[in-house]
Amino acid sequence: MRVLGIDCGGEYTGYGVVEMQGSGRLLCVACGAIKLSPQEKLPLRLSRIFAQLGEIITEYRPEEVAIEDVFYALNVKSALKLGQIRGVAMLAAASAGLPVSEYSPLTIKSSVVGYGRAEKQQVQAMITRLLALPSAPQPMDASDALAIAICHLHTAATLHRQSVSAH
Repeated sequence: MRVLGIDCGGEYTGYGVVEMQGSGRLLCVACGAIKLSPQEKLPLRLSRIFAQLGEIITEYRPEEVAIEDVFYALNVKSALKLGQIRGVAMLAAASAGLPVSEYSPLTIKSSVVGYGRAEKQQVQAMITRLLALPSAPQPMDASDALAIAICHLHTAATLHRQSVSAH
């Protein structure tokens, strides 16, 4: 299974495409970040995110998309902007006919590091090890997106094992 993980953010929107091979080995297909300019008007930034995610989906052909669930932000304006970016990411996936799953930050960190309150650097270090990468993915948003994709792959594999054992 190939999954596109998306880490929505106001300055960078990270993406990571991870494939779980038949052996259970995880393979990093692609990762990076869409850099957004704070000088651009929000509608233009949203349009760029939509277009670039569409290009990523077309190029890497994921079967599913996973994004981070809404978390509580102290700044209402930031939370609303993040919600709009998440909506555009979901729209890009849905427009390509792909199912979207959402995971809380706690679930993502628990799945990847084994501890839900792990620091970003711990997540980045574990992603580098799990995917056997020569160096840590940059920027941090790219490693967060890879973590979201891996969380989904682990969850999907667990659900598959449970359904097989139930029969």
